[in-house]
Amino acid sequence: MGLPLNAWKEKVVAFAATLGAPGLLLISFLDSSVLSFPIINDALLIQLSIRNNLRMPLYAAMAMTGSVLGCVFLYYLARKGGEAFFHKKAGARGKAIRHWVERNGFGGMLVAALLPPPTPFKIFVFAAGVFEVPVWSFTGAIALARAIRYFGVGYLAIRYGNDALPFLKRHLWQVAAGVVVFAVLSYLASRLLLHERPANAPAK
Repeated sequence: MGLPLNAWKEKVVAFAATLGAPGLLLISFLDSSVLSFPIINDALLIQLSIRNNLRMPLYAAMAMTGSVLGCVFLYYLARKGGEAFFHKKAGARGKAIRHWVERNGFGGMLVAALLPPPTPFKIFVFAAGVFEVPVWSFTGAIALARAIRYFGVGYLAIRYGNDALPFLKRHLWQVAAGVVVFAVLSYLASRLLLHERPANAPAK
């Protein structure tokens, strides 16, 4: 008789914790794709960063990479024919989520990826694949969001030590709101700066 899912997941977490940076890559990939490990990747990142402050950028980069790869894996699963599954899981929210990812593209995925639990982020990832959000736009948004998240968590680990995770739990929505506002303003500023000038506009 096989192990119950939770017991199996505990073994995966215990194994990943012994691997260091590759373990973060593994847990983040699984958490963003076929399984769910709430807070585990953040806790492991904090633990490793406290042990070795100088390697924090490596740990954050591995967590970010694993998460991006997991999201891309889920994106392609959805793209292969997951529309029925999406509608089943999204329920009454399906139409709104579809409208959000189709209309907002990069910016929409960026904001969705930055929102904290209980935001059902995997549904947004699935919707991006089903409704064919351009893969490079999708990947860029996820990568930026995960870089902000994991390098931010790594910074808190160095600054607050073992109090970093309790700090995040106490101020989850305040931190998320600040990050989302910053990301949205940065995105809008970049769109404004990179907006193509009309052909007949005089050169400066």
